[in-house]
Amino acid sequence: MDAKRLTGVNAGSLKYDLLTALSVAGLHGVSRQQISFSRLILLITARYNWRLDEFCVGQRDLARMWNVTERTVKREIKYWLEMRIVICKRRGVRGRVGAYRLNYPEVYRLSEPHWRAVGPDFQERMAESDPVQASKVVTVNFRAGAEASGEEPPDAAVSIAAKDTSATWRAACQRMREIHPAHFHNWIADLQFAADDGDTLSLRASNQFVAHYVRTHLLHIVQEAVEATLGPRNRIDVKVG
Repeated sequence: MDAKRLTGVNAGSLKYDLLTALSVAGLHGVSRQQISFSRLILLITARYNWRLDEFCVGQRDLARMWNVTERTVKREIKYWLEMRIVICKRRGVRGRVGAYRLNYPEVYRLSEPHWRAVGPDFQERMAESDPVQASKVVTVNFRAGAEASGEEPPDAAVSIAAKDTSATWRAACQRMREIHPAHFHNWIADLQFAADDGDTLSLRASNQFVAHYVRTHLLHIVQEAVEATLGPRNRIDVKVG
């Protein structure tokens, strides 16, 4: 789901569907998940900033809202991050409150097995707006030239990232391989890890066409995987190697 859609036309119904998805995912989970998702839904309903696509609420305020201790608040936020249903946008340091946003693809993925339990109309709406399946995959065979020239083509099932030394980037690639397999194998597997200074993650493409396509159409996929596995980054830089 594109977060911008939640502030435009039909935003109200989209928010209701999102909350419904979170609710049904939580209620069909273990008791720990039921309680945690209920707290998250209250937080979203009361304090989520849809324009900025984030919630930025102090632990003391959350403890009062949920009628729990601040220690419980910390534990809940850690649980959400581990489940990847929220992503940290800005860490809370030196008295500054951290900012977090919902991870829409993960919410859809966790709730999809239970859409039918809500009803066929809900299942149909969610299938139409599913961010994991909605984007069309464009396939280009970049290996044809290498095969024709006698060069050894790379294994399509193995990411270029597996050849670099960045375990964290490999984790991001594994997530994209699982959630967006077609996009990953056709485009993202061509990228090579270049550098990561904690603020900017630099990637290199084999040619300008791939770099431009990833920046234009798939950067949100890379961003989500990087944030979910490595943590928040201000920029994802994709250039020709």
